[in-house]
Amino acid sequence: MSEEFDPKYVDKVIVEGPQSALERRFIREYLLDKGYRLEELKKLPEEEAKQLMSEACKYVSLKLAEIESRAKFREKIRPPTSS
Repeated sequence: MSEEFDPKYVDKVIVEGPQSALERRFIREYLLDKGYRLEELKKLPEEEAKQLMSEACKYVSLKLAEIESRAKFREKIRPPTSS
């Protein structure tokens, strides 16, 4: 079963907010691109794990900024219609 459809995961997203779920997804994406899984970081030397997570957090920050910029741009070119 996919994590996204696990009821415990859905409850966690409701408590933490949808952006935290997106952040976790981008962190996993970044680490997989580097050849690691989040669970494997515990096995790495502490300094290496910290470096990877620091890089992953920067990646996440850029991805979230990109998404926000696209949303703002979309609103400018096509404002929401009122009902």
